[in-house]
Amino acid sequence: MSDVYEKCPVFENENYLLRFVEETDVSDLLEVYSDKNALPFFNSDNCNGDNFYYSTEEKMLEAVKFWLFSYRERYFVRFTVMDKSLNKAVGTVELFRRNSNDKFDGYGVLRLDVKSDYEKENILFDILSVIVPPAFEMFDCTEIITKVPVYAVERVKAVQKFGFSKSEYFMIGTHDGYAYKDYWILHINNRKYK
Repeated sequence: MSDVYEKCPVFENENYLLRFVEETDVSDLLEVYSDKNALPFFNSDNCNGDNFYYSTEEKMLEAVKFWLFSYRERYFVRFTVMDKSLNKAVGTVELFRRNSNDKFDGYGVLRLDVKSDYEKENILFDILSVIVPPAFEMFDCTEIITKVPVYAVERVKAVQKFGFSKSEYFMIGTHDGYAYKDYWILHINNRKYK
């Protein structure tokens, strides 16, 4: 696979298409990031205080521009999740390879944000099935971590079905040194979906 920071690939299955985020996604993504019922499921660990709640198009555009800047700087890739039946953005996936001094050094990190009505086991699993298999090669890693709080019961079922297991380790923030909990790990050889 080519360098994801040189050419961002597109991934899809029958229901979802994942492609590089664009400024034209702002109005659709505003529905995601202004959804107060979705907010508790967003992973803002180590994000300098941003909780990913954006209530105006201006704030959403500012976030998208930051995501585009971060891609150019090779910090992370943010994919837009398109629901093919609606031809509409319903969430995003952020991926990067973590460089740190903790247990998760060299791991791929996956953040999945979706509208609250997409926070269902079968939908989350369907989206994960599009992006997780190629993520190992894209980020040259053998493990991927994702945050799943204990109250995210649908998400817990989806990641377990995929082969993730709860980590006993905390992720130590590279910016603030804070110990973040609720991480789940998938080793490339333990995934149940190829």
